[in-house]
Amino acid sequence: MTDHQHDLHIAPTTPSFYEALRFWLKLGFISFGGPAGQISIMHQELVEQRRWISERRFLHALNYCMVLPGPEAQQLATYIGWLMHGTRGGIAAGILFVLPSLLILIALSYVYMVYGHTNLVSGLFAGIKPAVTVIVAQALHRIGGRALHNSSLWLIAIAAFVAIFVFTLPFPMILIGAAFLGWWGGRFYPHHFAIDSHHSGPSKNYGKAVIDDESPSPAHARFHWWSLSKVLGLGMALWALPMAVLYWQLGWQHTYTQMAWFFTKAALLTFGGAYAVLPYVMQAAVQEFNWLSPRQMIDGLALGETTPGPLIMVLAFVGFVGAYMQALLGPGFEWEAGTLAACLVTWFTFLPSFIFIFAGAPVIETTHRQLSLTAPLAAITAAVVGVVLNLALFFAWHVLFPEGKDGGIDLAACFIALAAGFALFRFKLKVTTVIASSALLGLLLHSLST
Repeated sequence: MTDHQHDLHIAPTTPSFYEALRFWLKLGFISFGGPAGQISIMHQELVEQRRWISERRFLHALNYCMVLPGPEAQQLATYIGWLMHGTRGGIAAGILFVLPSLLILIALSYVYMVYGHTNLVSGLFAGIKPAVTVIVAQALHRIGGRALHNSSLWLIAIAAFVAIFVFTLPFPMILIGAAFLGWWGGRFYPHHFAIDSHHSGPSKNYGKAVIDDESPSPAHARFHWWSLSKVLGLGMALWALPMAVLYWQLGWQHTYTQMAWFFTKAALLTFGGAYAVLPYVMQAAVQEFNWLSPRQMIDGLALGETTPGPLIMVLAFVGFVGAYMQALLGPGFEWEAGTLAACLVTWFTFLPSFIFIFAGAPVIETTHRQLSLTAPLAAITAAVVGVVLNLALFFAWHVLFPEGKDGGIDLAACFIALAAGFALFRFKLKVTTVIASSALLGLLLHSLST
C-alpha cells in the first residue's frame, strides 16, 4: 500500500473553528462563476482536497439547498459550516460568503454613480453588458436543458413566457400557476413531472473525511422541537424588529420600508436561482417603484457578474442606486443613503436562507437520504425557463438597441456579444475570463469611436 493509499484510509484532523473561519473568508473572495462555479469550488476544496466532508454528505446537503428558495451555494456553505461547528459555524460561513461581495459591490456602485459617465467606465461597461447578455442566454440554455424533458414542461415554459412577455403578469402569480399545474400534472401524468436530480449519481471516493458517509450527526445537528421553535422564533424576531423600526420611524410608504418588504418577498421567490428572480425585481424596481432605469438594471447585473459571491447580490446594487438617486438621508449624504439601503437589502434577502438552514438541516441530517423534487417544483423550474427567456430578450433589446428601434443596432455591442457567445458556447471559457476580455474589447472600441 502506497503512502497516498494509506492516507486515504485515515480521516484528516478535524479543523478548528478558526481554521474553518479562514477558509470561509477565502471562499468569499474567490467564489466567482455563479452557483455552478461556487459549488464546484466548494467541492474541490472541501471534498477532494481538505476532505472535511464526504461527497455523499456534500451532495445530500446540496440536494436540500436545491429545493429551497434562495442562493443555493450560500446556503450550502451555511449548511456545511453549521454541520461542522454548530450555529456559529453556519453563521460565519454564510456571512463570509456574502460580506466580501457586499463591500466590493458598495464600492463599485459608488464609483458607478459618481464616475459612470466617464470614458473609462463607459467603455468598460460597453464591453461588459453585451457579454452579460450572452451569459443570461447561457443560463437560459443550461436551465432549459436541465428542466424541459417533455412536451408538458415545454408547454409550461412557453405559457410562462407569454404570461410575462405579453400580459406582464406578476412573477409570483406565474409561480403559483406553475405550481398548481405541476400538482395537477403530478397526479394524472406523473411520468411527465418526475425529476432526476442532476447532482445525483455514483459518488467518488476521495478518502476518509472528517464528516464521512457513516459519521453520526453531531449533537447540535439532531432534531429537537425546542431547537426548531427557537430558530423560528429568533428568525421572526430578527426580521420583525428592523421592519417595525422602519415602519414606525419612516412609515410604510418610505422607500427603505418598501425595500425591506419587497426584498423579503423576493428572497422567498428565488426558486431557480438569481436569474429567475431578476425579472420579478426588474418588473417592480424599474416599472413599479422607479428605483432605477432599465439601463441601470443591466449595469447592475454587469457589476454583479464581475464580483465574487452570489449573483443575487445584484439586489444590493438596486437598493444602493435607488436610495442614492433619491438622497434618502438628505443632500450630501447620498453615499450613506445608498450604503444603508444596500445593507438593508442584503439583510432582508439573506435572512430567510439562514432560517431555512438552521430550521430544516437537522431534519435532513436525520434522514441521510437523497431528496426527490416534487412535481410542483418541476413545473416551477419549467416556468423559470420562460421567465428567464423574457429577461434575456429584455437585456438583448436594451444592449443592442440602446436608443430604441429608431436608433438602429449598436454594431460594437453586437460584435462583442457574438465574440462572447463563441467564447462561452464554443470554447467553454470561464465567465470571469469572458467578462474581463469583453470589458477590454469594449474599452478599445469605445476609445476608437470617440
